[in-house]
Order: sequence, then C-alpha cells, then structure tokens
Amino acid sequence: MYYPSLRHRIHQGRQVTAHQSDSLRRSLPRTVISADGTSISYLTTGQGPPVIVVPGALSMAADYAAFAEALGVTHTVHTIERRGRGLSGPQGEDYRMAKECQDLAALQDATGSELIFGHSYGGLIALEAARTSNVFRKAALYEPGVSVAGSIGIGWAPAYERKLAEGKPLEAFALFSIGAGPRRARTAPLWVMKAILPFLIGKADLRRMCEMLPANLREHRVVAQLGNSYPAYQDVRAEVLAMHGGRSDLDWVVPAMNALASVVPCIVVQELAGLDHFGPPKTGPREVASAVRSFFAGHSGVSP
Repeated sequence: MYYPSLRHRIHQGRQVTAHQSDSLRRSLPRTVISADGTSISYLTTGQGPPVIVVPGALSMAADYAAFAEALGVTHTVHTIERRGRGLSGPQGEDYRMAKECQDLAALQDATGSELIFGHSYGGLIALEAARTSNVFRKAALYEPGVSVAGSIGIGWAPAYERKLAEGKPLEAFALFSIGAGPRRARTAPLWVMKAILPFLIGKADLRRMCEMLPANLREHRVVAQLGNSYPAYQDVRAEVLAMHGGRSDLDWVVPAMNALASVVPCIVVQELAGLDHFGPPKTGPREVASAVRSFFAGHSGVSP
C-alpha cells in the first residue's frame, strides 16, 4: 500500500532518493526468469548472508536504497523490482498473488536467500511466500497489508478505475488517497487532494507513481481477495518479526498486527515508536534496518 504522508516527510524522502541513486549506482540490475517466462529485475548491494527485499505498492526497488544500504552492512541485499515496474516484465491480465510468489521463488533460487523482508503489500507477498514455501527461515515484515474484516477496503476502486479509463490519473490518485489513506485524509474534498498531491509528493515522483496506478488497482484487489484469510498463516514455519510504526495513522495496521500475533506460530510484534507507514523507504530506513539486522542475528526475542 502507498498513502501520501506529510510534506516534510516527503521532503525527507526526496533527500533519501538522491542518496539512493548514489548507493545503488554501483549495482547494475540483474534479472531472473519467473515460472511464466516473465523477466524479473533486481538490485544487489552489501555483503554477507543474502536477504530478499520486497517493495510495497506504488514503489520501486530504488525507493528502498537507503534501507538496503543500511541492511547491507551485514547482508547481501537483493531488492526485487516487482512485475509491472522498471525493467521487470508486465503484471499481465492474469495477475494474482501466485505470480508474485513465483517471482520470489525465481529470485530465491538464484540467490539462495533464506531471509526475506517485505513492506506493506510487499509484506503480504513475503507472508504468502513463507506460507507456501519452506525455503525462508526468517521473515521480517513492516506493516504487511493484511486485511481483517474488510479493514483494507476498496470502495474507492470503481471511481478510480473510471478515472484511469478517462485518462485522469491525478484524479484517480486523489480518490485512492482519500479512500485508502490515513484518517487525516479521509475528509479532504477531491479537488483539495488533487491540488496538493504534486506538492506532497513532488511532480517527478508523482509522474512515476501515476504510471503504476493500474498495477496499484490490481494489487489492492488481491489484498481484498485475501481478506480474512489470515488464519492460513498458522502454516508459516519461518520465524516472523512483524513491525509497525508508532506514528502510523492507518486503521488497518493494529488489526493486522493482532491477527498475525494470534496465528503465526513463531512471531514477535515490535513497534518502532517514531515511525509512520513509510519507515523503510523514507522516514526511518536505518531504524528499520537495525531492527531487521537484530532479528536476523537472533536477538529479536522470537522463539519457537
């Protein structure tokens, strides 16, 4: 999931983005071929035991460069460019969660990683990969997009889809931001949200995100399809760290944490007090990486 944050946090994100291009320039994209023949790109940095990083909706691999660099102090970090983005192939009309898991399986086979990190929708993908495969020994998640009793709604989707069909992506983005965003955005008039989005996000980033709006719709429909399926995560055999930001303003985060804590056999839930939903890519990449490094090193308090 992706939801516009406060302007000063987005500005901080822009500064991180400038640093990202420097830190990942030394790593040219590599590719693997998924089960359906789709080419999947990924970026690699750091050294040490391998870990796969799975970005969230409306995000690309480069958005997690500061996080990957901080995690790369102790690990070789492979950040997947999920299908429908960058140099990776398209989502395809038959897009579904199984495709994302197949993409991860191809990358896991190429890298040998037994560790995985996922943020938001990427956290949901990581959970599904851990549920359907036993190759991952540890899974670190930051606010994974687990919908409990419709907590992640898609009532905004029909109007959003119409605006995309009409060639009005900014209006579609504004509808999404109001319908699925934090509580403070829910009462904003559409014209106000449409007017402030370029200032909240920045024109260049906004153009890039608008290109991913069709993919965002498909991904949120997958979230809805998996709604209330969290009891299936009792089959996850990996040790799990489920993190959330103390400053998150999304109604679905706490229910998701509680649901996972009730069913995943080996899990610890950790709050990172000063962070919001954008902790990994923007507001606290180093803090999140520190918690993940500790978990991977065996200092998280998770026990079978």
